[in-house]
Amino acid sequence: MLTFFATAKPFRDQSAILQRNALQSWKLLHPHVEVILFGDDPGAAEIARELGLRHEPFVERNEFGTKRLDFMFARAQEIARHDLLCYLNCDIILLPEFCGALQRVQAVHDRFLMVGRRWDMDIPEPIDFHGPRAADRLRELALQEGVRRGPDAVDYFAFPRGLYSEIPPLVVGRIWWDHYLVWKARDLGADVVDVSSQVTAIHQNHDYGYHPGGAQGVWTDPQARRNYELAGGKWHLYTIADSTHILESSGERCNWGRFLAPCWRVLRPKLIPVWFGFLHATRPMRKLFGLRRKYRQSAGHQSS
Repeated sequence: MLTFFATAKPFRDQSAILQRNALQSWKLLHPHVEVILFGDDPGAAEIARELGLRHEPFVERNEFGTKRLDFMFARAQEIARHDLLCYLNCDIILLPEFCGALQRVQAVHDRFLMVGRRWDMDIPEPIDFHGPRAADRLRELALQEGVRRGPDAVDYFAFPRGLYSEIPPLVVGRIWWDHYLVWKARDLGADVVDVSSQVTAIHQNHDYGYHPGGAQGVWTDPQARRNYELAGGKWHLYTIADSTHILESSGERCNWGRFLAPCWRVLRPKLIPVWFGFLHATRPMRKLFGLRRKYRQSAGHQSS
């Protein structure tokens, strides 16, 4: 089956709700799913015991105390119970079709990376995944009320054990590491399969309170700049648009659009900080006019 691995923020306040929602959704995908939670963050040991996760408290960190991605990938591939692994951010809710898409990709490709776009939603409360049609309701709400992000937002990475043998000391909680992972898979000769149309991955909106500079700090601080350098610069920063294949309901096809992706790579480092600055400046107005999607009571997040 499949081993998920991830790391989390401290399990406090809203972060505790969002991360618990995500971890629960992974565990419920299949009886034999394994989830490895890295880090000794407050609440991690307790949630691991509650949900039956494998807890790995030690993670190598850089001089700022930020967790290193290379350590988690190496350790997960060493200890995982299964030969298929998936690293993902701890605010992503997955629905049952994820496993079906992964099985379809595995049936065609030996060396691969499976990625896909996400749907952004505000989900302020715990979700009752055992409620009637809980997964169907979440999917319907995501498609109706969520905001579908573009190919730059890469939040899950499913691959066979051994694909990533060497990764530079990139850190999580900053940018560029996700785009590097897509490039690295392509550089290793693996097929990168975009399953966006077959998988509804729900990103639970959150603030960037863990960084004193907010979202802009995550994108522009010294650790973000170091990630950029360690990744090898703009030519090593691929997105979902660089996938070699696209999985659709009728089968798989080649992604010829990937040959246009280099144009965006030239522009992206200049435009993205401007875009996040615009979002930060207009957040009060967007919230006032209701432009941020809400998660409705009808989603079945509470038992009736």
